[in-house]
Amino acid sequence: MSRDTVVAKRYAKALFELASAAGTVAEVEAELKLIAEALKQDAEIEKFLSLPSVAPAAKVDVLKSAFGDKVSALVIDTLKVIISRGRQAIIGDVYESFTRIAGEALGQAHATVYTAQKLSDDELAGVVAQFGSITGKKIIAEQIVEPALLGGIQVRIGDRLYDGSLSGKLERLQKSLNSKAL
Repeated sequence: MSRDTVVAKRYAKALFELASAAGTVAEVEAELKLIAEALKQDAEIEKFLSLPSVAPAAKVDVLKSAFGDKVSALVIDTLKVIISRGRQAIIGDVYESFTRIAGEALGQAHATVYTAQKLSDDELAGVVAQFGSITGKKIIAEQIVEPALLGGIQVRIGDRLYDGSLSGKLERLQKSLNSKAL
C-alpha cells in the first residue's frame, strides 16, 4: 500500500467521523464525488493545484468559486487542509477511501459489474441480490460493458474480484494446461 493511500485513508476517516457526527455522510460523499470527477476530467485544474508558485489559499479560493454552494463548508475545510499540506494529488483517493469507510459503516458495498453485453435492469438486480447475500451487505452496483470478457460476468467488490467470465475461465484453463506440461 502506497504512502499516499495510507494518508488518503486518514483524511477520509477523519472526514467520515465529522460527517457522521453532523449526519451528512451521504451529502459529503456526493460532494467528494463531484470534486474528484471534476479533477479527473479537467487536467488544467489538476495542473493548477500542483503549481508550487500558487499559494494554497488561492487554490482553495478557485475551488470555492468553481463549486460554489454545491460543496459544504466541511468539505471545503478538508480541502484546505489537504491543499495546505501539499497533498492535492490524493483528493481522488480520499473520495475512494471515504466511500469504502462510509459503506462499511452503513452496511453497504460498492460493486462494479463487468459484462460482455449490457444487462437488463432485472438481470442486474439479480446480480445485486446474489452478491448481497454473499457479502451480507447492501450492494450498490455500477455496470461496465467490457466486450473483451467474451461472455459471463466479473464483479469487483472492494479488493475482491469474482470472475465468472469466459475469458477468465479460458485463462485459468491455459494456466492449468501450462503447469501440467512442465
